[in-house]
Amino acid sequence: DGTAVEGQEEHTADVKVQYNPKADLNLEQEEVIPTWGEQFRQAINVNAGGELADASVADCVMHWISIGWKILAAVVPPPNIWGGWACFTVALSLIGLVTAIIGDLASIFGCLVGLEDAVTAFTIVALGTSLPDTFASVLAIRADETADNAIGNVTGSNSVNVFLGLGFPWMMASVYWWAVGPNDKWLEKYGSTEKWVHYEKYKDSAAFVVQGGSLGFNTMIFSILTFFAFLFLYLRRNFYGGEIGGPNWLNRASACFMVLLWFIYVIVSALQAYHPEDFLSF
Repeated sequence: DGTAVEGQEEHTADVKVQYNPKADLNLEQEEVIPTWGEQFRQAINVNAGGELADASVADCVMHWISIGWKILAAVVPPPNIWGGWACFTVALSLIGLVTAIIGDLASIFGCLVGLEDAVTAFTIVALGTSLPDTFASVLAIRADETADNAIGNVTGSNSVNVFLGLGFPWMMASVYWWAVGPNDKWLEKYGSTEKWVHYEKYKDSAAFVVQGGSLGFNTMIFSILTFFAFLFLYLRRNFYGGEIGGPNWLNRASACFMVLLWFIYVIVSALQAYHPEDFLSF
């Protein structure tokens, strides 16, 4: 340790340590391949590669039901490759792919059981595409001391869906029809005032048309219920000191209230979709 003992004069030896960043870089690169391979080994094995004897029957059944999704998730590179950008890019691409698959499957299921497209959209499709956000919020609640990340994840996700998820495709479609003009396909769908009330205004230049349908009514119901949801969170903060947490009875009551708001939205919107003449139009 550089210190003399047993009567000898104490002295401390100067030790020169030189840092080599390439050594850490090489070590990190060597750990990438087995880490990525471990993801696949955990995906194809029951109980994430643990002892098979510890796995229950339910674990085995769920493993074979979800093995395809597990392998798909294992494709995502570990976060220590390229500073995490590889993980982010591949994960984002897979989210888009899975969302498209869920949307198509939900539409097919809705068609088979005779559901209106609008009802299929705000029930099956909405549930399938929102569950990842729900799980992310649960993880944020467990990991953080405050509710900021959990609620921010929900509001931020919806902001991306509305502003970017709708705005970007609409912008691309608007530019496309502005460049192409009124071709046969466009005229077949919007080529008269009976098909589109603004046809005369855009018959020479064409336009990207999105019929509103029941969007105004659904937005109104959603806005009203959202007001009550934020009012509930505000009351929780003022009376119990936080948006989440507290006594068990309060947590259960909060969960029931939020689920009730969702059921109200689904029921009212579904009734409007099947009986539009009985509701206000916007």
